[in-house]
Amino acid sequence: MENVAVDTEYYETLGVGVDASEAEINKAYYKKARDVHPDKEHGDPEAAALDFHALGEAYQVLSNPEQREAYDRCGKDGVMKDSMVDPTVLFGMMFGNEIFENYVGQLRLLSSPPPEFDPDIPPEVQKPKLEKIMKTMQEEREEKLTKILIHRLEPYIKGERDDFMESAKLESKHLCQAAFGKALLHTIGYIYRRQAAREIGKGKRYMKVPFLAEWVRDKRHTRNTQSAAAQAAIAYIHLREEWKKCNEEQVKNKNTIKTAENIKDAIFVSFWQMNVVDIETTLSHVCQAVLRDQGASKDILKQRAYGLKTLGKIFQEEVLFSGI
Repeated sequence: MENVAVDTEYYETLGVGVDASEAEINKAYYKKARDVHPDKEHGDPEAAALDFHALGEAYQVLSNPEQREAYDRCGKDGVMKDSMVDPTVLFGMMFGNEIFENYVGQLRLLSSPPPEFDPDIPPEVQKPKLEKIMKTMQEEREEKLTKILIHRLEPYIKGERDDFMESAKLESKHLCQAAFGKALLHTIGYIYRRQAAREIGKGKRYMKVPFLAEWVRDKRHTRNTQSAAAQAAIAYIHLREEWKKCNEEQVKNKNTIKTAENIKDAIFVSFWQMNVVDIETTLSHVCQAVLRDQGASKDILKQRAYGLKTLGKIFQEEVLFSGI
């Protein structure tokens, strides 16, 4: 039976039909988010910001089965009124930027479900198949990022050090201006420097201390990151409930709006911490693939390590100078 909607504005905003599947809505949302992302060059920034918010509002309603059904029956009057877009949706839209994908790829928590996913089939039944698909997607993600990083280090390998450093400094300034740019740049810089230091330290194994120190530091940092992510996941559940209660209030006064804003900020922080593990794990695998490439000579690998360390230092220094 064909779906009938009394209002099609949200569907038109996403560029999908009223019978669009969940997968089609997700795909359209991520594609549109790239086009209207605030970090892109726009002739009219204010108009782009409005488009960005409208897109998030449309996706927030159509991606929720209950909200979508209410919207189809009663239009906008049938859905929950809210002056702000769901913070999780906003976070996903903020990270829908190509410049980030060239460094970290598509984050796992923000990836749309694969076409093979069927919401009508119990998750435990689909789990083995989906895990295999996700593993393949992650391998492709890391392979792509490895090629990009090798290409990015090429000028350093060729001896074009000044051009390499100048390009890296300009890139770091650009990244810092993007949404979550400073946090992301700091994370990228840290992993680059740590992975490079480990490879450089391996050449001093006869002294034992340098390599061992890097290994212990990495292990400690990984445990801390995973612990923070686990705590953030717990906090996220409670914050989502608080956010829901704020939106359920019929009358919103200044205190309610301020509380909702504070909850949104806290959700952003929690969601970021939940994604850091994915980012750091992926980047570590990519760095190892770059620095242990069997198709490259020992001299090239050594130069890559020093180039990667230099790149990481430039990224972290830019964050330090611009202020976190």
